[in-house]
Amino acid sequence: MPSASNQWKKVESAIPYSSAYSHAGNRYPPKFEVLESPKTHSIIVGFLLWCVGFFGVHRFYYGKVGTGVLYFFTLGLFGIGWLIDAFLISSMANEADRQFAAGPKDYSIAWLLLILGGRLGFHRFYQEKWGTGLIYCLPPPIFGFGVIYDFLTLNQQVDEINRQ
Repeated sequence: MPSASNQWKKVESAIPYSSAYSHAGNRYPPKFEVLESPKTHSIIVGFLLWCVGFFGVHRFYYGKVGTGVLYFFTLGLFGIGWLIDAFLISSMANEADRQFAAGPKDYSIAWLLLILGGRLGFHRFYQEKWGTGLIYCLPPPIFGFGVIYDFLTLNQQVDEINRQ
């Protein structure tokens, strides 16, 4: 798999029209290449997590841990912040795409495994962390706190794997 720095997508774009082009006899402005960041976090998954409830899971997914914790304890800032986030999800996805590296492990898959099977360590097995994955299967009074830890750090864990 190519490194994260080689995964930038080339997109052709035109320079905005200028009167200098028409004076030189050129009909269209020249094109140049713009580098577009690779997609690491899905807008669709973000909206699905947003729809689940007021607990800020979509904020954790996009790497906004501080506001995720705030949303968790205030039920999405009493529902107001949660409603506003419906309009901010695409910008949060773009910001996460710039912040985290693309690579062999997919952030959306890791998050869905954490949400659906975090208590059984499915997300840990996906990251090939076999030992901690097995530990997560032990009784919850002792090892259930690992799931909370992973809600706070999963993006950084996957990012570290993708940057290797």
